[in-house]
Amino acid sequence: MKPIRLDNSPITYYVNRIGQAEWVLFIHAAFVDHNMFQTQFEYFKDQYNILAIDIIGHGQSIHTQKGDMIDKMSKWIFDILTTESIDKIHILGVSLGAVLAQDFANRYPCAVKSLACFGGYDINNFDAKMKNQNSAKQKLMMLKALVSVKWFAKANKKISTYTLQAQNEFYAMNIRFPKKSFMYLATLNRMVNKYKTGRRNYPLLIGCGKYGIPMELELIKAWKRSEPDCTVVLFEHAGHCVNMDVPQEFNKTMEGFWRRIPKSCCNLIQGFDPCPHRLV
Repeated sequence: MKPIRLDNSPITYYVNRIGQAEWVLFIHAAFVDHNMFQTQFEYFKDQYNILAIDIIGHGQSIHTQKGDMIDKMSKWIFDILTTESIDKIHILGVSLGAVLAQDFANRYPCAVKSLACFGGYDINNFDAKMKNQNSAKQKLMMLKALVSVKWFAKANKKISTYTLQAQNEFYAMNIRFPKKSFMYLATLNRMVNKYKTGRRNYPLLIGCGKYGIPMELELIKAWKRSEPDCTVVLFEHAGHCVNMDVPQEFNKTMEGFWRRIPKSCCNLIQGFDPCPHRLV
């Protein structure tokens, strides 16, 4: 997929178009880039139109102007959808990508066909205590990166992925993350607890890996309590970035989820079973 960038936007995006198929947007985790979804691109390239982005400060989204920050991502994504004549789209986000996916859904719900978030938390109902703990951990990781990107990447790959192959792939992307790009993440908290969750007119799938970061499973359970109609899936042999650790199982889960959404979808998928994974 060739990189594309709109005027007045720092975001580089990538498109694989196959005609009248439905669209899927992939939003990657922090410190890597759109290439974390390479296995998904290959699997779904003949089934869906694919849109992928590099988050600001990541990958090729580094041509910024003064005032460009991560809380503007939703507007930039919407501009991309408008340019590409995309009316509705399935959105899949992992980790930081799950936060951005939710923020987009909060701001532009009519553009969302379905929402799938992995390794994330409910940004509309995020406990203040957990928020402070999360901020402290982020500052520690940033300190490591400022000392040495290599040190940071070595630590981060073990936090973010579980299998050796996924760790090696994550490290290869993380090592390219520019130190200066941390500044673009400073406005991330502006997305948290800003909106109240209303009635979703699209299906919601949330999940995580069994060996994800501490408190991740508890955050997913809390989200389920807040939105009992959502579907939850736990990947048994995966860490934080489940799509990289167990790509084939992940692909099958997403395939089943999207196929059960009616063309004129509203509300929920009744009876969706993401086997072979265990529901939380």
